[in-house]
Amino acid sequence: MKTVFKIAKTELKTLFYSPIAWFLLIVFLFQCSLSYITVLNSNAVTQELGGRGLDYMKELTARIFAGRGGVFGSIMEKLYFYIPLLTMGLISRETSSGTIKLLYSSPVKVWQIILGKYVSMMVYSLLMVAGFGILIVAAYFNIPHLELGTLLAAALGFYLLLCAYSAIGLFMSCLTTYQVVAAVCTFVMIGFLSYIGQLWQGVDFVRDLTYFLSLSGRAQAMMAGLITSKDVIYFIVIIYIFLGMSIVRLKATRESKTALQNAARYVMVLASALAIGYISSRPKMVLYADVTNNRTRTLTPNAQRIIKELGDDKLQVNVYSNMLDQYYYFGLPEFRNNFLAIWEPYLRFKPDIEFTYTNYYDSTFRRNGISFSTGGKEPATLKEMAQQMAKSNGFKMSLFKSPEEIHKIINLRPENNRFVMQLQYKGRSTFLRIYDDQLIFPSETEVSAAFKRLLQAKMPKVLFLAGNLERSVYKNGDRDYHTLTSETTFRNALVNQGFDVDSISLDTQELPGDVTALVIADPKTELSPVTLAKIQQYVDKGGNLFIAGEPGKQAVLNPFLKQFGVQLMDGMIVQKHKELSQDLVLGNLTTAAAAFTSKVKEAMEDSVVVSMPTAAGLSYTMDSGYAVKELVTTDPQKAWLTKAKVVADSTAMEFNAAQGDIQRAFPTVVGLSRKRNGKEQHIIIAGDADFMSIKELQRYNPMQTNFALATGIFSWLDNGDFPIDTSRPPSKDNRVSITTDGVDVLRIFLVWVIPGVLLIFGTILLIRRKRK
Repeated sequence: MKTVFKIAKTELKTLFYSPIAWFLLIVFLFQCSLSYITVLNSNAVTQELGGRGLDYMKELTARIFAGRGGVFGSIMEKLYFYIPLLTMGLISRETSSGTIKLLYSSPVKVWQIILGKYVSMMVYSLLMVAGFGILIVAAYFNIPHLELGTLLAAALGFYLLLCAYSAIGLFMSCLTTYQVVAAVCTFVMIGFLSYIGQLWQGVDFVRDLTYFLSLSGRAQAMMAGLITSKDVIYFIVIIYIFLGMSIVRLKATRESKTALQNAARYVMVLASALAIGYISSRPKMVLYADVTNNRTRTLTPNAQRIIKELGDDKLQVNVYSNMLDQYYYFGLPEFRNNFLAIWEPYLRFKPDIEFTYTNYYDSTFRRNGISFSTGGKEPATLKEMAQQMAKSNGFKMSLFKSPEEIHKIINLRPENNRFVMQLQYKGRSTFLRIYDDQLIFPSETEVSAAFKRLLQAKMPKVLFLAGNLERSVYKNGDRDYHTLTSETTFRNALVNQGFDVDSISLDTQELPGDVTALVIADPKTELSPVTLAKIQQYVDKGGNLFIAGEPGKQAVLNPFLKQFGVQLMDGMIVQKHKELSQDLVLGNLTTAAAAFTSKVKEAMEDSVVVSMPTAAGLSYTMDSGYAVKELVTTDPQKAWLTKAKVVADSTAMEFNAAQGDIQRAFPTVVGLSRKRNGKEQHIIIAGDADFMSIKELQRYNPMQTNFALATGIFSWLDNGDFPIDTSRPPSKDNRVSITTDGVDVLRIFLVWVIPGVLLIFGTILLIRRKRK
């Protein structure tokens, strides 16, 4: 190895006795510093301005370094320009000047030449990482609670990427005597390796190999704080491939071997590397190290616990993709590796999950489905639609099953023939859906709920009372509850969070014994004696109950509510607004409600209100045997209770104490609890039934507070078991410890002083070298 280090030392001297090495190092440091200062200054300005902007100052380590326009993105966009300019002369310079013959005639082996040259580039790459390290040191003092582990992992990924680029450049330098040609070839090869992951994706085995070889996004996981053995081995394999081929190339120039023999050497290098890469990337072989502070790159403890309960039994994921649905591409072979990347956090803890893929075409039952036209003539049949779709996208119809064929396998009409994943485990099955939102794919919460459904036959059952014109869980009217309860395409719907939802008429049916909660949502007519008797029996046994009323219907519910010490107050709450209707109450969440789920707590901390149109105030006593806690209250400065007739589109009402108006904070949602039959009984009573309606869930809700409150209520009724809590502690790196004036001083130091010192040092060294 002494020879290797001597060659490396000589190469480093040659490198730093030329302007290019200094110039690239200075430009790189200038670019990194400028990117860091720009993003840091933006956050410092936001912090000094205060207001709502502070709500978005979270996870600043990731935001400054890995976010859009952050340091990593700025570096990665231009990184591949640096290395080819350095590596282009490593071997080609020796070849063109004839000094390579002196190396060949000396007692130096080819592998020592290649390794010595490469070690010099490793040292230079380490200097570039050291430049990045200056920013880490600065960030340590600028950002309290810095995610130091994440940045160190990013530095590792950055260094491995530089080493991979260097190996590629070294090989290209072996192929030609022209340095410029070597640099261009390096650019091309880096581009090819970045693009190769998109080639031949329709063939399973080839897809795995090309995806493994792809450089694109390889360092992203480490930039985000997750170090995996497959990523580290990938860079080592890439380095091995190009160093190995460099050795083969130089040997071929000095040995009289046939072209076939030399080709066999290249094949051996490539085949052995691919074998190592393929084996090391199998789920069972991958090791993980999450170095983030909150383990944000790892499943939460609750999700891990549920996966552990699955044990070693087989879990199969059957993927069904409809070519005529807008999400058809998720099921195509070309998307398969991206699909598996989404499942990787779960494969980490259960690597034996099996996947099958079925593509078909069938009706979509969608209002916003794919439209077709053939010269003004609409396709008459599903087959014609599929043929047109296949022709326009270059698909083979043989890959897609017909409606008749898919119907023999499974009935997907209840899922609207959308892209869906069917999970099978120990003879049980459930559907895991995608959703019409920005995330599209299910999160840990939805996946964990699906796993839990496979593990246990009993899931929380919520029944909505029917028969007295109550709100429906099946209809899509503005005042109905379909979105919250049964909409399969909506992520936060109860059916996607692990609940079984149905309606029941107690006039003709009996309440099952396994009911988690009974919901009475705004009955318009009086409940029959039979229904009341069954509800009373259910309450006496300790059943959980959710009752929502409306102004004008107090007489329907108040007689029954009397036993709880709660009453819907006469009249309704009105509130002053500049632009909104006066019958719309914007209620405030309380600390008691915030204890339901982390999402409710987050909504409360963000001071976001609950929209409640036509709400009645609640009065309660504390001597009913129940512990009472207010969950939503009105603003005492803007809202009041009035018994006067309210016309929403009339002139604005004014508080009038003479006509009986009362202005104070009124509870509009309360929670009651008591010990009954060895368990805690929970009862929710609301003076508004609209806050969970479709219309209200889609309107004045920038932070989805109504969703958070509604799901929080059902979580409390289910004793917190569902929705499954997959929240993490809030990030602590949410403020900077530097002012904008401090940023200006730091800018001078990082952007000008340090690169300037390097420039002066490099200039002096080059001048002295030239004089010698």
